[in-house]
Amino acid sequence: MGRLRPVAPLTALLTVLTVLVVLVVLVVLATVGGCTTGDGGSGGGADDGAFTSDGDPNAIVIASGRDITGRGGVRQQLVDAWNERSRRSGSPLRARLVELPGTADQQRSQLLGALQSGSSHYDVVNLDVTWVPEFADGRLVRELDDSLLDGDVLPSVAATGRWRGSTYAVPFNSDVGLLYYRPDYLRAAGVNAPGLGPEPTTWVGFRNLKQAVLRAHGRGELPAAYAMPWTTQLSSYEGLTVNGIEAFATVGASGGDAPLVDDEGRYVGTEEQLRLGLGEFTRRIDRAYTLDSAQESDEARLLADFAAGKTAFLRHWPYAYGVLHQDLRDGRLGLAALPGKAVLGGQNLAVTRHAPAQNLDAIEDLLRFLTGRNSERCLLEAGFAATRASAYEEDGARCPRNPARSATPSPTGEDADPMPRTEDGRPRSYAVVRKALHSAVLRPRTPLYGAFTQVFADHLSRLTGDDPDAPEEVARDLHRALRRALPADR
Repeated sequence: MGRLRPVAPLTALLTVLTVLVVLVVLVVLATVGGCTTGDGGSGGGADDGAFTSDGDPNAIVIASGRDITGRGGVRQQLVDAWNERSRRSGSPLRARLVELPGTADQQRSQLLGALQSGSSHYDVVNLDVTWVPEFADGRLVRELDDSLLDGDVLPSVAATGRWRGSTYAVPFNSDVGLLYYRPDYLRAAGVNAPGLGPEPTTWVGFRNLKQAVLRAHGRGELPAAYAMPWTTQLSSYEGLTVNGIEAFATVGASGGDAPLVDDEGRYVGTEEQLRLGLGEFTRRIDRAYTLDSAQESDEARLLADFAAGKTAFLRHWPYAYGVLHQDLRDGRLGLAALPGKAVLGGQNLAVTRHAPAQNLDAIEDLLRFLTGRNSERCLLEAGFAATRASAYEEDGARCPRNPARSATPSPTGEDADPMPRTEDGRPRSYAVVRKALHSAVLRPRTPLYGAFTQVFADHLSRLTGDDPDAPEEVARDLHRALRRALPADR
């Protein structure tokens, strides 16, 4: 009998564990149920990372990353405007914007997992321009009517929506690298006419400007906060890839007559191309001119360093103009096209394979509305780079207004519009943005872009540290790695 006594406590323990397991299962089921029910798809506001629709056949669900204009920003306002138009027409269909959490890479993984498994009901996805070939090749998004990319869409931007001769996505907002600078630092350096403005300078001319700033610092004519002439994104992520591609494009080592990939996404680069591109990249990140923190910097860190006065020049995106203007008023913020070639960024709207056939006409109407002439002008006014030439040229847009941004500032300044504007409402940066977009270059277009950028950034990072490798050695290793990562003519 003594040997059997432990059985009772063991039985009791197993019973308790069983109850706990049941309770956990019930909680999980309740949580899943909570994710699949919502606000009826009314489009009244963006969700924070919901991964499924509410099952409403009248809901058109749009999955997107965060809006740089904030919660209830211009994207949501445009969706709301389409919903109101749909309501007035008597249609029961309503669009609902779902904002995905995390970084761009995490959002890509979430969308791929959801669309490949069919576990989530997204009708429209807002894709980074580099993802379009991957989603098209994987048959995750539908082929679209070519007329969605009409002649008003800037040619360089329109190219991001096509793959292998077909249209798979419509540019929603664009993006392009720009050069921000401190006019007060240049004046201290004796550069009264820096030659920046809307006209691009060369990297040789830019180096001369950096040297002038260094001399001014040596004379004690710059604020104590100043550290180095310039900074850019050199942390090992997509920002590093972008800086590398811009260096490659400037010396003709990518795109044009010497692409790294062909029209099918196969690697066709040579070791000599890589050596030329990496040599140019190495000259751009010369430690004698580059802020030390750039090696660990992403977009947010760069903004903080530039606003704090640590550097005279910054490579960043158009949205930074409104952000930096809040800290650098009184003529302390200048903007120019990036020297050489700038990389094109942005997001494109695509229709998923899961979108129900009976809603396809309405979904196409939604895409035409969100990417139309009026909407693109509204996106420009909100701080995005517009995709259409007319947004930079024509007046008369009727844009929904974010109530959080009053046209009349409050006495405390909390409701003031942070964006410096022209009389017709455009950001003052629009002319520079437009010029940069016209000459912008695409990153290599391949369904395996994720593999490309990981390999490319990993090897570029070998050139950014305190003890960098020789560009020739990195070029040899990068050539071999890209041949392994991508299909290639062997």
